[in-house]
Amino acid sequence: MSAPALRISSLNKSYGTAVALADFSLEIAAGEFFGLVGANGAGKTTLIKCALDFCDIGSGTIEIFGITHRQTAARSRLAFLPERFTPPHYLNGRDFLRYLCKLHRQPYDETRARTTLEALELDVGALAKPARAYSKGMTQKLGLAACLLSAKDMLILDEPTSGLDPKARALLKRELKARHSVGHTILMTSHALHDVGEMCDRM
Repeated sequence: MSAPALRISSLNKSYGTAVALADFSLEIAAGEFFGLVGANGAGKTTLIKCALDFCDIGSGTIEIFGITHRQTAARSRLAFLPERFTPPHYLNGRDFLRYLCKLHRQPYDETRARTTLEALELDVGALAKPARAYSKGMTQKLGLAACLLSAKDMLILDEPTSGLDPKARALLKRELKARHSVGHTILMTSHALHDVGEMCDRM
């Protein structure tokens, strides 16, 4: 049996005297589409930060595909989109995607990049525009495109529908379902039960 994509056991995390996560456990199977639902401030983003080793944990264990989360090899199989995604303002869309592909050790393919942007209905002309000129919706779509182009085994998306209009949300759902159908693991946080219920295997 293959290792779970993510296994969190008895995780505790506090910020000073404020408890963010208390004895939290979760297991997500490889190939599963999991929705993490909760109100703002419920600890969803903190959980992701812990899993990605962006912050220290108080106690507990986290494994990614059977490897402790502190090891680079574990995190190398992930692509992450933060809730407040902001690309470097001095890069244009193409340079940003090229840079992210290099980080993920993937060749940059212009045709594939254009196809991905078109699937999210982001005008391919945005590739030549500086990121500082993007609207919030355009910025979110660029970040989503970067994750989709990474070809990673697991996508971790923190409130990915934030800033998207209804049509863009529908397009995103279609793209994520397509990735899930070919075996990608997806962890998505949201405070919108409808979005999670429509896409995820489990929440």
